[in-house]
Amino acid sequence: MTLKQSVLLIAIAGLVLPLLIHASDVRATCQESATGSQSPAQKYFTDVELINQNGEKIKFYSDLIKNKVVIINSFFATCQASCLPLNRNLEKVQEALGERLGKDVYILSISVDPVVDTPPNLKEYAKKLNAKPGWYFLTGTKENVDFALNKIGQYVPDKQDHFNLFIIGNERTGLWKKAFGLAKSEELVKVVESVANDQPKSKQ
Repeated sequence: MTLKQSVLLIAIAGLVLPLLIHASDVRATCQESATGSQSPAQKYFTDVELINQNGEKIKFYSDLIKNKVVIINSFFATCQASCLPLNRNLEKVQEALGERLGKDVYILSISVDPVVDTPPNLKEYAKKLNAKPGWYFLTGTKENVDFALNKIGQYVPDKQDHFNLFIIGNERTGLWKKAFGLAKSEELVKVVESVANDQPKSKQ
């Protein structure tokens, strides 16, 4: 990771999340400040169209984030460095989630090389990781994918410079955390569980 990447700031729903190597968290106030028909989260993430490993067109916010707990990372399937260990960690997180995966918790792995990472290629990659329903490998037009990556602070001009971070969010409660994706899998599971088990704050 370059020095430039290490100081990158991620803006989500109008909040700035300082990039840290270890888990960090912030509670957004999207629900409290929502006005009109769209929540601030929807306005921020938007429904830019992506495509999953099955060739299905998916709306970024409405289909993948809304009312869900999500674990988001970036990668590319031909990566010979950190991508496979990164996604092997997600495979262990998947096992720890059990039946929650695909019900209220979803894994979103977004390719930083959408031209090469076509749905058929991603489907083969998903098989290597024993990906279960609820783990989406996402591609699309380069313009749309770059837009989505920008929204989560993971766009890079050179795919080799992709981030080794997991962004873990609970859209229902507004809790978002970041964790180093190459940390011990048991530590990552604890961060994921803390977000997944978060409850909405009771209104005073």
